[in-house]
Amino acid sequence: MLKVENLHVNYGGIKAVQGLTMDIRDNQIVTLIGANGAGKSSTLRSIMNQVAKSGGSVVCDDVDLTNMPTRDIVKQGIALSPEGRHVFANLSVRENLVLGAYTVDDKDAINKRINHAFELFPILGERSWQKAGTLSGGEQQMLAVARALMIQPKILMLDEPSLGLAPILIQEIFDIIKQIHEEGNTILLIEQNAKKALEIADYAYVLETGKPILEGPGKTLLADPRVQAAYLGEKKNAEAAANAEETAQAE
Repeated sequence: MLKVENLHVNYGGIKAVQGLTMDIRDNQIVTLIGANGAGKSSTLRSIMNQVAKSGGSVVCDDVDLTNMPTRDIVKQGIALSPEGRHVFANLSVRENLVLGAYTVDDKDAINKRINHAFELFPILGERSWQKAGTLSGGEQQMLAVARALMIQPKILMLDEPSLGLAPILIQEIFDIIKQIHEEGNTILLIEQNAKKALEIADYAYVLETGKPILEGPGKTLLADPRVQAAYLGEKKNAEAAANAEETAQAE
């Protein structure tokens, strides 16, 4: 479905992404994990042509998106829910959703999609005329995802959907991501919570300082000692347990 080939993104002398190749297949959840500054968000923004590529290509269903304007990439069925939500704070929940469907001309279709969004996110339906800026962080994140779904995308790209949320809301967001996937949607997920991302991912890529270093099925990488040590806190937890045991023995 979506093929990213040898992608490079530079910001001046900074090499944000260096030679990333990804193959995202129909109805998969694919996740891209790595530390802050690894190039994950730059990858999504370059797919959408919000930042310039220094090299490489992006193709979706045999259509070359590499140099296509962002608005036309959206028309090809690629949607991005950005990091930081970026809802239109002074507009209502419903108005935000209508803007998400700006490529759709059929008012009946827009209303059906809004109703579906309210089925996925009942709290948004309850607050449909409330200004987006007055919603909680979790509600704004739900709105950002719902807005991206308004074009009924071939591929939904989610950039840090759980960032800054309380643990109970993080679980809710991941339950919704799984539900969206079960409805037949293909998802490219960037997520700081590597454990949860790998648990639901069909396939995963690991970036380190812009370079792809590992890839494989999500559950395979979840069990990989290198991933556990670097991104899942296993090494830190083991060291903490050893230190606690040494302290107890000393006492």
